[in-house]
Amino acid sequence: MNKLLIIEDDLALSAALARRLTKQGFECAQCNDASEGLLMARQFNPSHILLDMKIAEQNGLTLIKPLRGLLPKVKLVLLTGYASIATAVEAIRLGADNYLAKPVDTQTLLNALSIEIEDEDLSVAFTEQPISPKRLEWEHIQQVLANNNGNVSETARLLGMHRRTLQRKLLKKPIADNRPA
Repeated sequence: MNKLLIIEDDLALSAALARRLTKQGFECAQCNDASEGLLMARQFNPSHILLDMKIAEQNGLTLIKPLRGLLPKVKLVLLTGYASIATAVEAIRLGADNYLAKPVDTQTLLNALSIEIEDEDLSVAFTEQPISPKRLEWEHIQQVLANNNGNVSETARLLGMHRRTLQRKLLKKPIADNRPA
């Protein structure tokens, strides 16, 4: 049986992924922080790992090498709500087998967990339709705002925009990106 470790700080998403993939034949274990993820990897000895890009205040990219050191043959897939080409390339360079933007459908997950990627092939698996630039901007603004505990002035300063401009952007509804849920 395939064993899957899900390292994801969003407990609801982690539980949903575990339910979906258990139905597909995986034995799933879940954890929600980086140190617990490394401990569970040692104890559970998974054949597959789904690793979130942002685990609380930590960056999931920093876990790729230690996880590879523990489990050199594990199939490691990085999940992110903030997809970019730069982080995709970095994830693959550090040893991730695949890189997926959230939300991700079950079939895309299954494909990412089972398809071998050759070392020379640095192809990046995004969902069928990549995130639009407007949606990516919206999600980035939301992430920076959350990191600043809702402080609009500090967020505007970090984003290099006027506070009023940021307030106008925040009043708009999130941009739909027509990706499957």
